[in-house]
Parts: sequence; C-alpha cells; structure tokens
Amino acid sequence: MWKLDGLPEYDIRRPLTPTGTNLLGLIKHLTGVEDEYFGLVFARPSGITLPWAPDLDDQPNVDMWATADESREYIVGLYREVWAHADATIDELPLDAPGQVPWWGERGEVDLHRILVHVIAETNRHGGHADIVRELIDGSAGLRADGSNLPSNGPEWWSQYRAQVELAARQAAQD
Repeated sequence: MWKLDGLPEYDIRRPLTPTGTNLLGLIKHLTGVEDEYFGLVFARPSGITLPWAPDLDDQPNVDMWATADESREYIVGLYREVWAHADATIDELPLDAPGQVPWWGERGEVDLHRILVHVIAETNRHGGHADIVRELIDGSAGLRADGSNLPSNGPEWWSQYRAQVELAARQAAQD
C-alpha cells in the first residue's frame, strides 16, 4: 500500500508496462482476489459490492485499472474492507476447513491452508509488480517506506552499478 504514498492521481493510475500495469489497478485486482478466495470459496460472502466484478467475463482486466470515477480512497477503502473480511475468515476457520474454487475445475476442492499459500503467492507477485512500477515513477524502491532493504550508497553509486550491469549485458550479447 505504501507504494501509493505521495503520488498524484495520474501516477498511481498510469500504465507503465505494455500490459497496462499500474499501482491502483494492482490494489483493485487484489481486492477482488481476496474477496473471492476468502469469501466465495468458503461460503462466507463478504457482502461488499465490487461494482466491476460482474463485468469480468465481458471485459477482461476490468479489475486491473481504476476508472476516473473510482477514487484512490474508494479503491483503498474497499481493499481495507475486504482485507478485514479475509482476516476474519482466516481467524475463524481452521487450516483444514474445506472450500470450493469453482473456476479451478477438478482441482477446486481446497482447504484454507492451500488458499492462504495461493493468495500469499499472488499478493507477493503483484507486490513485485508494484515495486517495479513505483521505481519507474520516481525511483522509490525497497521493501518498506521506512527501510528499503537496498544498499544506501547514493545516486552516483546506483548510476555506476546500473552502468556495470548494462556493460555486462552488452558484453554477453557479443559472445
């Protein structure tokens, strides 16, 4: 979530990859992921309305970007609501609680443990996307806003490091 901090509306929405990946869209997507996996799958509907959900079949990726009418506060608020519902499901069910993922077909019979692993992996994957997108926007990188977990050697060091990586790539391409 901190990847949104300090950025104007345009920057949290603008597509920075050929497939349109953007920060607010990643949050919107994860809202639907957690709502389905910790609600529908365990017959524990959240009661939270995700207006874009009915359109997913007709409009691929409608959950991967925010319309001009969907504010940052609205998307983040929905995510926090779904997040609370997911936490309640995790707190109230045992790890072996049975669930059914309809869109997984024959592999759809699952337990909470398997869904936890699946959603952690998906969230981690999209967290990596957010890392890259934020770095492309303003150079902010790292694990947390208060601690990047990256070498803190300054812009000159990073410039030299990047040049070193670029040189190695060019040399390898010549071989």
